[in-house]
Amino acid sequence: MNMELTVAITGASGTIYAHRTLQLLAASGVVETVNLIMSGTAAVVAQVEMGVNLKDANAAKINEWFGLDEHSKLIRYWRLDNFAAKPSSGSYKQSGMIIVPCSMGTIGSIASGAGTNLIHRAADVCLKEGRKLLLVPRETPYNAIHLENMLRLTHAGARILPASPGFYHRPKTIDDLVEHLCFRILDQFDIPHSKKSQWTGEEVSEPPA
Repeated sequence: MNMELTVAITGASGTIYAHRTLQLLAASGVVETVNLIMSGTAAVVAQVEMGVNLKDANAAKINEWFGLDEHSKLIRYWRLDNFAAKPSSGSYKQSGMIIVPCSMGTIGSIASGAGTNLIHRAADVCLKEGRKLLLVPRETPYNAIHLENMLRLTHAGARILPASPGFYHRPKTIDDLVEHLCFRILDQFDIPHSKKSQWTGEEVSEPPA
């Protein structure tokens, strides 16, 4: 299976989720192409949270961030204002789209149908073509507008996967928490991973008295 996906990174907190998700997609063995789009503020947040400079991003800079060869064809980078990009057309076949992290502004724009950039358009294409659209919001607390927009998108066919990692796998590091969530993202597209965070159904022994 050679899968193609669109991945968008917006200016919500949680750039580390995008970074690890893309690394896992690259290592999966089933994802051949990732169409990557970044919002205008995504680079600012990446600088603050991870110390990486993605300003004036290009293919070489993106590949360097993910530890890929500068000539790697895995990640195809598209500018935010490029409405001629392949993900903007429903006639271009792909498996779906992941927006991680997904800002509430992005959710609102997609929910309203009033898209103004390639991220909004690519998401709209997934909805109208019946393809998987996975949104990973990172916001707290949610207000009524946030909740109504997420419900509206759910009714339209999107799936909402909040950046809320579980703890049943007994995480010991931040990386453990991040990977748990990213594995759940991959699960939505049946993409293989280590499965070390999946629930086994085994009973947990009682702690010592």
